[in-house]
Amino acid sequence: MRNTLKPLALAVTAALVLQGCAIPDIQTRDAQVALPSNYQSSLSSEHVKIDWNEWFEDPHLIELIDTALANNQEVAMMLQRINMAANEVYAREGEYLPSVSAGAEAETGKVGEYTRDGAVEEQLHIREDKDFPDPLANLRLGLNASWELDVWHKLRDASKVASLEYLASIESRQFFITEMVAEVAKTYYELLALDNHLSNLDATIALQKNVLNTIQKLKQFGRSSSLPVARFNAEVNKNLSERYIVQQEIVETENKLNLLLGRAPQHIERDADQLMSAKLHKPAAGVPSELLSNRSDIREAELELAAAKLNISVAKANFYPSFALHAGVGLEAFDAKYLFNTPESVAYSLSGDIFAPLINRRAIEAQYKDASAAQIQAAYEYEYTIVRAVSEVSSGLSKLDNLNNSFALKSRQIEALDQSVDVANKLFASARGEYLEVLLAQRESLEAKNALIDTRKDQLTALVELYQSLGGGWKEAISEKANSAGIDKSTG
Repeated sequence: MRNTLKPLALAVTAALVLQGCAIPDIQTRDAQVALPSNYQSSLSSEHVKIDWNEWFEDPHLIELIDTALANNQEVAMMLQRINMAANEVYAREGEYLPSVSAGAEAETGKVGEYTRDGAVEEQLHIREDKDFPDPLANLRLGLNASWELDVWHKLRDASKVASLEYLASIESRQFFITEMVAEVAKTYYELLALDNHLSNLDATIALQKNVLNTIQKLKQFGRSSSLPVARFNAEVNKNLSERYIVQQEIVETENKLNLLLGRAPQHIERDADQLMSAKLHKPAAGVPSELLSNRSDIREAELELAAAKLNISVAKANFYPSFALHAGVGLEAFDAKYLFNTPESVAYSLSGDIFAPLINRRAIEAQYKDASAAQIQAAYEYEYTIVRAVSEVSSGLSKLDNLNNSFALKSRQIEALDQSVDVANKLFASARGEYLEVLLAQRESLEAKNALIDTRKDQLTALVELYQSLGGGWKEAISEKANSAGIDKSTG
């Protein structure tokens, strides 16, 4: 026995040495990102605390967000992806534990007379004068166990990788919820802007019709020609045509919003006056380093990077020998009447095996190199996610400042244009002004008011984008609303 085990031990040792020397070299990368200390903005750099109920004060919008969190199909689909990731963790944790199975076996067979087994039976028959059952049956009842020894921590590391990917899937869902809330808000503000455009058109059309009536009366008294009547009729028809286009845009925007809410097309309850009367507050921007903990996409990239690093160890362990133990115990007999005759019918087995890849290991090497490439890719993705986050916040803060200044100037422009429209109407009514001055003043006023509405919408949209780029406010209120849709509150 010693002479047999000695060369076997030498062979195993040589295989281990060969495995350690034959592992190819790979590259890895550590994420390297230098964050600025502050944003270049007039907003406060105090600690940012985002509560979406404070950012979105419109009760109609809050109700729409509640509906989206409860009904949105994509949120529900992402929840199922999280469940699948959790099941993967559960399965991985069981791989490095022993497996035990219970069962019963029954078989029968007849061996050929001129085979090795047949010759053995014949010799026993001659020597012992005993007949073998023909055909010969075999019954077995017992337990079987197998256990792969996780010497290189391959199975445990694979379980940790699955856990990290599960956590990353949670962060992905949270990031999606933040994006969805932002998209609902932006679409809602777009709808309010269209309502205001429609009201602005209606007011302009009513004003133009009044001027048209005045021109028609002046024509009756010979104080005006048919040219102003034709020009104002054309302007009224142009605005009436534009009104139908805006109405179609309202329908399409309502349908887009209903899709986000996970429901069929229907009317969206809203107050159009909220667009211009909503209070715009200046939030605290915080500092760039806070993004690392506030933004779920950064945390997701960080978890994916950690999983990619650990996956290299899993792939590397494939080069090393695997160790497994197998055991079985039970009752075995060739006839059922002897099956429970113990200890004669008791049978057991114990074995162990060692396997190591030696030749044609291309698949293992490719998997190892793929793990290396995935780790480098994850490092770059983590760096890019952080740089993108800082850039989004910086752009959002600058956009908010510039839009505030633009809105103030446009408001002054409209005040001046309203005065010019009033003056032009009075001059024309007293025959001291031209109709073209009235027409031009009304057209400029309509365009300026539409521009002011768009600027206001852009201001509110910029606030929503800033909410999104700072990390979103899903941590508190949104998680409570999402819980009603089956989303685990503890993960939010």
